[in-house]
Amino acid sequence: MSDRYSRQTVLPEVGAAGQERLRAGAVLVIGAGGLGCAVLPYLTAAGVGRLLVLDPDKVEESNLHRQPLYRMSDLGSLKAPAAARALAHLNPHVEIEARAERLTPANAAELIAQVDVVVDAADSFAVTYSLSDACRRASKVLVSASVLGLSGYVGAFCGTAPSYRAVFPEMPAQAGSCAQSGVLGTAVGVMGTLQAHMVLALLLRLEPSVQGEMRTVDFRTLRCGGFSFVGAPEPPGTVLSFISPADVSARDVVIDLRALTEAPVSPFTTALRISVEQVEGEAVQLPHGERIVLCCRTGVRAWRAARALAARGYERLALVALG
Repeated sequence: MSDRYSRQTVLPEVGAAGQERLRAGAVLVIGAGGLGCAVLPYLTAAGVGRLLVLDPDKVEESNLHRQPLYRMSDLGSLKAPAAARALAHLNPHVEIEARAERLTPANAAELIAQVDVVVDAADSFAVTYSLSDACRRASKVLVSASVLGLSGYVGAFCGTAPSYRAVFPEMPAQAGSCAQSGVLGTAVGVMGTLQAHMVLALLLRLEPSVQGEMRTVDFRTLRCGGFSFVGAPEPPGTVLSFISPADVSARDVVIDLRALTEAPVSPFTTALRISVEQVEGEAVQLPHGERIVLCCRTGVRAWRAARALAARGYERLALVALG
């Protein structure tokens, strides 16, 4: 065996058999940003056989303080191919497929079917819930993490454990972003490294399993916490699901919750322009017989509007995150 992996194969938990499990493993990583830039090098360095990386964005200078896979020369380049180039220099024996595309409800099942473990490093609630739904159907483990400000969490959902929805049945009323709330690069690196460690533990089949485990870190105080959510019940009844824009039909009642100043043109020509506050304030009446599709940029406003409509007896609801 190559000296490349000698420091990990000497561990009794790894050995030659464990290294072969890593080599035979395939991992889907959604997002090559802050979390992904920590996850990807460690999985590559450990010798995971195949990595499928999805990210539609380009490298910006504001990324560089927390995304050390990239260099100034990468500015303006697509992240996924740029990450793949950097990883190939780290370990040429790992197969890396980079796709400059967005994870959607339409492509999730096909991508998940190709791998053993899925990593959610996308920093998008719409992506997380879509991945959780698809992973639960496919019985694949989803390792999801999030960092905002000076706090973060990581957990291993689905597979033999409850889904993300079982732990977080409701989306927050508002979602911050790194640009709005700020983030330290070290905080993202720590949580991304914990994600990578969970993936390796899953591929190595370490016991006790990390499935159904959540870990939290307060980076202001350096206090760590966590809990097991094994046995958490799945949400009852019909859940609010995201669909792709291509799944919207001419029969649907489409509501674009974005203001005209935010998005002067809607991708749906018949969309009604109504704010989430109007929906929540019962300022509009909508037909009960048709499916109502609620759209916004991130999915957060769509979720809020759908919850308000569901409370008034509307049952046929779907969400679209337009990005």
